Amino acid sequence: MLRKAMLAAHKAPLLLRLLAVASILILVVSLFAAQLAPYDPYATDPQVILQPPSAAHPCGTDGYGRDLLSRILFGAKTSICAALLIILIAATGGSLIGLLAGFFRGRTDALLMRIVDIVQAFPSLILAIAVAGILGGGLMNAILALMLTTWTQYARLARSMTLAAAEETYVQAAWLSGCSRMRILFVHILPNIAGTLITTAVMHISTMMMGLAALSYLGIGVKIPDAEWGAMISEGQKYLRQAPWAALAPSIVMISVMMVFNFFGDALRDHLDPKMRKL
Repeated sequence: MLRKAMLAAHKAPLLLRLLAVASILILVVSLFAAQLAPYDPYATDPQVILQPPSAAHPCGTDGYGRDLLSRILFGAKTSICAALLIILIAATGGSLIGLLAGFFRGRTDALLMRIVDIVQAFPSLILAIAVAGILGGGLMNAILALMLTTWTQYARLARSMTLAAAEETYVQAAWLSGCSRMRILFVHILPNIAGTLITTAVMHISTMMMGLAALSYLGIGVKIPDAEWGAMISEGQKYLRQAPWAALAPSIVMISVMMVFNFFGDALRDHLDPKMRKL
């Protein structure tokens, strides 16, 4: 297994490897934000309120004299780690539901897919706003709201791929060899559809970051003064004419990080999907 993984990594295109390194660096920076931040992100200083970018404060300061670079670094930890947690739980739970629905079919499929239909009947962001509003503000409630609106995408994707995989020759051979249902499901079918699910999850990281930022921007996600990019943009827009860097700095960083994860997901999909490879 290790040899196969090393061989696959060696054959990966240069662009994919560069994007993978960039994504890993972003994760490392977010995890070690406390060590990398030059200042306390919550320390206020009335003497440096709304200072423009300088050597002392590379991204400037906000309306309370807090260093924006430090807050952006801490915001990365909140935004990226929360997005990864949402994707991990939603993708795992949704994929499992889709696997069961596509494999057992019949009443199990009908029941699970009707639940999916009910959730997907509402626009995902509107439903997330409604759930977060009912639960109240806060990071955990925002994460829960986004989880409840995201798992259905993986359920439908896993179900469709399971239905197709169940008709493949290798699955029929497994049935004839006397394999149990669980072995066929988790040993023969799941590994063959995992690549698409993982690629989809990577591409959804930026979507979850945007969703969390949107909830925080509206005041029903991360609460001020906690460092989070959406909340920082919402707070900084009050000074857009006087100090545009207060809103632009977190906006530019968030867009850049989202682009890296999107490009990484696209490159990973092209590498894993044989139909997308160049002959």
